[in-house]
Amino acid sequence: MTTSTPTTSASWRTRPEASGDAAAVRKVNLAAFPTAEEADLVDALRADRDAWLDGLSWVAEAPDGTVAAHALLTRCHVGGEPALALAPCAVLPEHQRAGAGSAAIRAALDAARARGERLVVVLGHPGYYPRFGFRPASRWGISAPMEVPDEAMMALPLDAPGTDPARPVPAGVIQYATAFGL
Repeated sequence: MTTSTPTTSASWRTRPEASGDAAAVRKVNLAAFPTAEEADLVDALRADRDAWLDGLSWVAEAPDGTVAAHALLTRCHVGGEPALALAPCAVLPEHQRAGAGSAAIRAALDAARARGERLVVVLGHPGYYPRFGFRPASRWGISAPMEVPDEAMMALPLDAPGTDPARPVPAGVIQYATAFGL
């Protein structure tokens, strides 16, 4: 296992969520979404020992050191094989469209690669997530456990150190952590 090292992207310093960050992460999610559903989801995932993976919850800090954005990767399964789900991702409104969210997502994906993870899935905006390499999950025979537009259910196979490039990407229905309620 590798250690997660803070990085800097433009004006955003990224780092793994620390033990004292839970309230700041909750604040970001509460500010970014119209309801507390995503903030509650993060708290529930943090308490789920099967879903939460240390070092895969990342924050981007504003220049003053406050948490400005958050990206979370948790354990899911695709066709019975381990994978990661990217959700939720959130940015304080005053920092949106400035690269904070992208910095946190890129840092989380880099950490997943360093851990040897093979696949990340995301249900999200088809105009946003392709910039990170996500493509429609159906391309690999991956589907959501509920009805969603094909272009919104995306996957990103990771070229992680130590993974076998000849081994196919898992296919099948995504099984999310219990906290997602699916």
